[in-house]
Amino acid sequence: MPSFTLPRMTRITRTQKIAVAVLAAAGATSGLAATSAPDTAQAASAHAPAAVKPVDAKSQPGKADDAKTGRAVTASAAGHTKVADVAKQRSAEQPASRSTERTGVKDYANNLDGWIRQSLDIMKAKGIPGSYEGLHRNIMRESAGNPNAVNNWDVNAVNGVPSKGLLQVIQPTFDTYHVSGTPKKLTDPVANITAAANYAADRYGSIDKVNSAY
Repeated sequence: MPSFTLPRMTRITRTQKIAVAVLAAAGATSGLAATSAPDTAQAASAHAPAAVKPVDAKSQPGKADDAKTGRAVTASAAGHTKVADVAKQRSAEQPASRSTERTGVKDYANNLDGWIRQSLDIMKAKGIPGSYEGLHRNIMRESAGNPNAVNNWDVNAVNGVPSKGLLQVIQPTFDTYHVSGTPKKLTDPVANITAAANYAADRYGSIDKVNSAY
């Protein structure tokens, strides 16, 4: 029969045994650490401080809505402060706005356009009919827009009461139809326009219906 030789067993030295023991101990420690180490999220949750209960400016518990949403007290206070600031700003702006409304003062240009617009505002307040187009059309025909125009050749001039101003009004007519709130001067642009419109409204229904000498 063939003979077989058993393999020679490797001899483990004392040093190797110590090394194996150390490695085994290290592995056990590592496994223990792995199994016992808390999850990061859990650890953070476990050590997180309890939610601060919101309180109002008087150190009283906050409203139910604040508690539900978990809003910080400082954020709530900041919001109230902003609202208060906006309210104060609007309150400061209102008096100035109301003051302007009370005065109702308008700035009119010192030219034909401004005179017509000012006259129209007065006419509206006094209930005198007439439009910008009607006034402008008759003014350009009667005086070409010259507030100092004087007619020295017609029958009125012959009778000693010449027609004057933007809408060529004679003094007696101006005195009768003068509109309060305007200067008592025949050649004043606004007074002349407004008195002439008042006269035309009384005689023709409106200055808009006048298309020739009146």
